[in-house]
Amino acid sequence: MIAIIYGSTTGNTSDIAVKVQQHLGAEEIELFDVKDVGLEIIDAFDRIIFAIPTWDYGEVQEDWEEIWDELDNYDFTGKVTAYIGLGDQLGYAKWSVHAMGMLHDKVVARGATVIGHWPVDGYEFDGSLALTADKKHFVGLALDEDTQRELTDARVTSWCEMISAEFAAAA
Repeated sequence: MIAIIYGSTTGNTSDIAVKVQQHLGAEEIELFDVKDVGLEIIDAFDRIIFAIPTWDYGEVQEDWEEIWDELDNYDFTGKVTAYIGLGDQLGYAKWSVHAMGMLHDKVVARGATVIGHWPVDGYEFDGSLALTADKKHFVGLALDEDTQRELTDARVTSWCEMISAEFAAAA
């Protein structure tokens, strides 16, 4: 089983979590809203997809902010993680999907293995904490429901195909 742990204020991130669940198979995925379950659920899964939107000037969404410091209490050694970040790349171009990068870094510092890097091709932004060291990829799937909603379904489909293989290889 794979857990998708998400936080969502407007519903966009929860909608994406459902789409990913549908692509990967409902029998393989359990959805958890972080505001309802907190982080205790982490211990029950070795494969986790984190979904987080970026707010305003690179800020963490409010439900994630509530439990942010608690992440430091978890050991992610042996856990395979993937990331989904939502953000407005044009309206907040300097902080595109920052929160995904911040969450990624926090979890990786606690021992997690990461899969699901996503190419930056096709995006327009000035800066992001969610870039890999070579700046050719995001640390996870970057989605912009404000200015590129028409690309979301194709991106989700491609990313799900990719991480299915990567989760299987990491098992």
